[in-house]
Amino acid sequence: MDTLEPTKLSIRKLAQPLGAEITGIDVGQRMSDATFRRIEDAFHEHCVVVFRNQRLTPEGHTGFSRRFGDLLVHVLKQHNDPQVPEVLVLSNIVKDGKPIGIQDGGQYWHTDLSYTAEPSRCSLLYSVEIPFENGVALGDTLFVNTCAAYDALSEEMKAGLAGLKATHSYTARYQRMQQKGGTRVELDEEQKKAVPEVVHPIVRTHPFTGRKSLYVNEGFTVGIVGMPEDESDKLLVKLYEHVTDERFMYRHRWQVGDLLMWDNCSTQHNAVANYGPHQRRHMRRTTVRGSAPF
Repeated sequence: MDTLEPTKLSIRKLAQPLGAEITGIDVGQRMSDATFRRIEDAFHEHCVVVFRNQRLTPEGHTGFSRRFGDLLVHVLKQHNDPQVPEVLVLSNIVKDGKPIGIQDGGQYWHTDLSYTAEPSRCSLLYSVEIPFENGVALGDTLFVNTCAAYDALSEEMKAGLAGLKATHSYTARYQRMQQKGGTRVELDEEQKKAVPEVVHPIVRTHPFTGRKSLYVNEGFTVGIVGMPEDESDKLLVKLYEHVTDERFMYRHRWQVGDLLMWDNCSTQHNAVANYGPHQRRHMRRTTVRGSAPF
């Protein structure tokens, strides 16, 4: 039996460029197709949506996530939930001398899995514990609407970007993280083979809405195909600065029990690391399979 009719849902816009809050739903329970369609429509419209006050088990988390498509298992398998490997743990908590999850995940502007041939459609992040200082939640996540950023480009720039492609690399980012220190261990050969460099168009068309977006990010993009390195670097920096402008941004302030999902075809995000190792943060993420950018 369906637990909720679509008329019970409430959708409230959180920011002009992107972001909405959906209330009146327990996503861990069964829902009708009509309810799901309304959620999916809101997701496509707002790019980032949050469901507050959820009480999700890993199984409930994956169950709802699968409504959007098949789930992926992260290449850093040592940080996946041992019982539910489709759930990636992001946390600064150390247990028995070992981190229970990725401690420094996403602390730069990026789009999830842009370094794969078929990048993720969307990601769903659930907050188990969040850090506080003097009663204020820390560890916000910043999002930008890459479709709005593309729309704001001059016609001359749009014409210049048409047909250009860029290379994306996971290992290049991973090596930079290792050089910064922390707990990142060397990738083994199997992990490296799983994430070879890929090439994607700089201007991507959304597979569901048809909107165009800027599809380069400072996290994983390493160069523009066929362009001299100095010219490539100069253009990429210009695009990074443009796409992360505050006019395209939404800042999510976490609460325990938030399930936040974002569209990897139309957003970039950056996790703000303004908390210390003594301030516990524990998140669980699922990632939905996507399609090759075009």
